[in-house]
Amino acid sequence: MKTAVVILNWNGAKLLQQFLPSVIQFSGNATIYVADNASTDTSIEVLKSEFPTVKIIENTGNFGFAKGYNEALKFVEEPYYALVNSDIEVTENWLQPIEAIFDNQPKTAIIQPKLLDFKKKTHFEYAGAAGGFIDKYGYPFCKGRIFDTLEEDLGQYNQETEVFWATGACFFIRKEVYRTLHGFDDDFFAHQEEIDLCWRANNLGFTAKYCPNSVVYHVGGATLNEANPMKTFLNFRNSLLMLTKNLPKGKLFPIIFTRLCLDGIAGIQFIFQGKFKHTWAIIKAHFHFYHLLSRNLKKRSTSQKSNYFYSKSIVWSYFVEKKKLFSEIN
Repeated sequence: MKTAVVILNWNGAKLLQQFLPSVIQFSGNATIYVADNASTDTSIEVLKSEFPTVKIIENTGNFGFAKGYNEALKFVEEPYYALVNSDIEVTENWLQPIEAIFDNQPKTAIIQPKLLDFKKKTHFEYAGAAGGFIDKYGYPFCKGRIFDTLEEDLGQYNQETEVFWATGACFFIRKEVYRTLHGFDDDFFAHQEEIDLCWRANNLGFTAKYCPNSVVYHVGGATLNEANPMKTFLNFRNSLLMLTKNLPKGKLFPIIFTRLCLDGIAGIQFIFQGKFKHTWAIIKAHFHFYHLLSRNLKKRSTSQKSNYFYSKSIVWSYFVEKKKLFSEIN
């Protein structure tokens, strides 16, 4: 088997029952694993009784996305990893076009499929759409999704293209590259760890690709939705950590300073919206960032690249210039 499909699970028995059947049905040429983050529900029992062909890796704690995969993948030896959220529905022949790219393009280290919305299958899904990019301040956006604007899939992104980052919702990576990079950064726990990993791969000369011939559907927010202040905390803290690790030296201080100021503005907006817990989440994110700053400065690579797709501010383009579609900024 070339590909290991590895699904990280924590208390997701119902999601496994709903979505694992499609993975089994359409992944006959792959080995399927579920990496369980010490679930306290019936996940393990469900796997053993209902999905006996699936291999189970039992982590000793709830390590989150980053460390959860890092621990589990120590036991997975297939050359290609497909890291798949438990709320993903896959489609027929979803693996073959991605394996073909890996087989024929040795510098392509990371790939994501077309990510559509499980609840509205005509439209792209927030988490990754048709592949991700960042702007000059490190704000992520995608082909098919800028902030909360989700495009309908009309075939406008049906070309295989290079992207800056691939979504962690359905993330393909070569085993050798994953291990060379020592996997995801455990400090992140969850959120934006895939962008950090893609950036580090890019610094080593590898590329990430979007493969439209592979299609999956994502529920999104099944484990941590937008209303949860923990998600705000992780996104704001991890974005600062990612920039600290990967920005070129000359851009590090001015961009981090600008981001801290912009985060303050976001916190004030949350206050006006009555979302006080989210403002507090940003404050906590900054304190955690300062606590981890020294350690993450030491993680910086000797080679730092800044070949962002978008050299401007996506915040300005979207909210001030009212450019809502990828085609309007491209």
